[in-house]
Amino acid sequence: MSENVTKTVPGLAPEVPLSLPEPVVRTLPNGLEVTLVRREGVPLAEVRLSVPAAHADRAVADMAAAALFSGTEEATLTEIAQRLQGVGGSLNSGADPDRIAISGNCLTSGLPELLAVLGEVVTAAEYPDGPYETERSRMIDAISVAENQPEFQVSRALDARLWGDHPYGHQQPTAAEIAEVGREAVHSLHRSLLHPNGARLVVVGDIDPEQAAADIEKALVAWNGAGDPRRMEPLPALRPGPVVLADRPGSVQSAIRVAYPAVERTHPDNAAQHLANLIYGGYFTSRLVMNLRETKGYGYSPRSRVDHSPAGSVQLASVDVATEVTAPALAEVIDELRGMAERPPGEEELDLARRYALGSVKLATATQAGIANYTSALAACGLPLSWLAEHSERLRQVTVADVKRVAAERMNPEGAVTVILADGGQVTESLSESAEIEVQ
Repeated sequence: MSENVTKTVPGLAPEVPLSLPEPVVRTLPNGLEVTLVRREGVPLAEVRLSVPAAHADRAVADMAAAALFSGTEEATLTEIAQRLQGVGGSLNSGADPDRIAISGNCLTSGLPELLAVLGEVVTAAEYPDGPYETERSRMIDAISVAENQPEFQVSRALDARLWGDHPYGHQQPTAAEIAEVGREAVHSLHRSLLHPNGARLVVVGDIDPEQAAADIEKALVAWNGAGDPRRMEPLPALRPGPVVLADRPGSVQSAIRVAYPAVERTHPDNAAQHLANLIYGGYFTSRLVMNLRETKGYGYSPRSRVDHSPAGSVQLASVDVATEVTAPALAEVIDELRGMAERPPGEEELDLARRYALGSVKLATATQAGIANYTSALAACGLPLSWLAEHSERLRQVTVADVKRVAAERMNPEGAVTVILADGGQVTESLSESAEIEVQ
């Protein structure tokens, strides 16, 4: 007969400081800033190139990024793909209001060839007619589908409400705008925008930094061009006002978005803000999830995040709920937001969030791709990779009083901007009982 044995679950291991590799930073004669990070273990190299693109036409920039690898003066799209595949590599590009970004990876031994392809593309992309038209048609189809999706629609309405005439107010071009972009507009943007002055290249992997620097200079020595780095002006302050109701007749769900002020990464309160956001709605056992999902059953995936960008920072709470519970769900989102200051966390709740935050940073920097992503994102805000280790130490120092103070100052519903995508005929009356509504 077996005996019942009671086993004690061991306690969590003590936290240890975050250990990060030391980057090597160089600036090439053409103005390109290069950051090289040696991380041994896996014979791969991650590459991230970021070119400032503030105030570029959104549709033209998106088309330039989408068709960047469609062919050069010397190589077709197929030949470019074959060269990259030959070294176990790939390169992709995309655009946002701040930049045109190229990312990829390859076997470490193939890094010189991947860099050679990159150099040829940024200096001599030709955007041939056939591949260009194919890419434009693909983008039109993709955006046309996305424009009918609630997430796309509410994001577009939220950007417009938050940022107005600032470039962040129009982050997603329409299908009609893409259809109007011809090759000459893309060529013109490439000539005026894609130059190394102000651009940043990050390479992370099992590399010899000195050899990698030589390979980069060889591959990109011909990349040049006139033009000053484009700079994005700071985001405007949030303007509280009526709840914006973006009418979507017949919708069976409501997409609720509540944005409120956030401090930038370099602000002394950033670590406390990080933990306050987690406790509010930033991970599975957060207050927002426990309330709206587990207790009320209003929404499957309520969440909150802090978005840091080169132009500024904002916090955003999101929840998608059934139409009939739109008003009570919004009331709970606001109540939990207000409760961060009125019902501050105890030591245990704070410690759970702290452990999650510290663990997340360690997981995110456990791979070469993660380090490359963080290095590039931080560099865009003028910060070195070592900032992550410093931030981790600041997270360890945050107190309950810090969270309460930051919540009171930064998570005040009176300073929030709320946008709801919903069937106006079904929700306007109930929402109007507790808030002023502006129907769009």
